Amino acid sequence: MLMQGNEQIVVDYVLAAPPAKVWRALTEPELLGTWLMQNDIAPVVGHKFTFHAPPRGDWNGTVDCEVLEVVPGSKLVYTWGGGSAKDDGHKMETTVTWTLAPAADGGTLLKLVHHGFHPDDFGFKMMGQGWRSKGAAIERVLAGIS
Repeated sequence: MLMQGNEQIVVDYVLAAPPAKVWRALTEPELLGTWLMQNDIAPVVGHKFTFHAPPRGDWNGTVDCEVLEVVPGSKLVYTWGGGSAKDDGHKMETTVTWTLAPAADGGTLLKLVHHGFHPDDFGFKMMGQGWRSKGAAIERVLAGIS
């Protein structure tokens, strides 16, 4: 098993919806699947779940996760494992932390910290770009939640 690295991706999203709606977009499989990937998440410590996407290159399209921490409405932490097993058998072993805080205007300050990358990990650059591009997709999902 490869030890986690110290590199991290940090993204701050300023969202118009209140934290309760944002929490739903992070923890309800159907909603999360519309802006990220299909999944079977449940906000329960110890719950193992999987994200599924179409395979690309050496990646099989599967991300294996386990919920590590849940503070309803304000914090969600889970492992994020996957990647290419080509060459050295290295698979990404990282951690995703979402924190939500109410904004003064009734919206939400959502922070993502995806930690545990090695600087030379291909996924570090690609996932950094991917996470930074998700704000508009999250907003679209939030607009549809009543």
